[in-house]
Amino acid sequence: MKKRQLGPCITFFPQPTTLIATCNAAGDVNLMTASWVGIVSKTPPTLAVALHQQRQTYENLLATGCFTVNLVPASLVVEADFCGLKSGRDTDKPASSGLTLEPATKVATPLVAESPLNVECRVVGEHHLGDYRLVLGEILEIHATDAAFDAEGRMDARAFDPLVYLGGIREYWSLGEKRGDAYRDGIRLFGDKTGQ
Repeated sequence: MKKRQLGPCITFFPQPTTLIATCNAAGDVNLMTASWVGIVSKTPPTLAVALHQQRQTYENLLATGCFTVNLVPASLVVEADFCGLKSGRDTDKPASSGLTLEPATKVATPLVAESPLNVECRVVGEHHLGDYRLVLGEILEIHATDAAFDAEGRMDARAFDPLVYLGGIREYWSLGEKRGDAYRDGIRLFGDKTGQ
């Protein structure tokens, strides 16, 4: 396979599209679209989000010590893009986007009701990366839509319909079909129905 070198950049790397919800000290809520989000630890359950140090979202989470991460389904691409283009300093993004806020159970910051997957986090650390701050959030609670579970409690990820973002080319995409399973006891080889 022939490849071309792109240099150090963020081009083409698919990332989940999320809405980060934060509150300021007065309780005003801001929503920011963020794709630089990921799980970084299982014990304790922790995720990281990279935020520019001058964003309202960063200022808010420093003031309150908490935030929520709300997965964006493909059906909310317009609302997510809006929340990524406007500043929370001069726009009430929850009201202007038409998104609904609902109370979280472990933190003061609300959840986005239209999101099929919400994560409540408490700030436990940060790392400086140039103009950005990699904020570590301990996961205190996860809310997942009932539509993702069958009667036996098995999850069907299609109910989340996650939107992904390709930063370098500034495009949103939905995910395709399931292609296989990961196994705790080994990796299933292509064509091997028994696993290893």
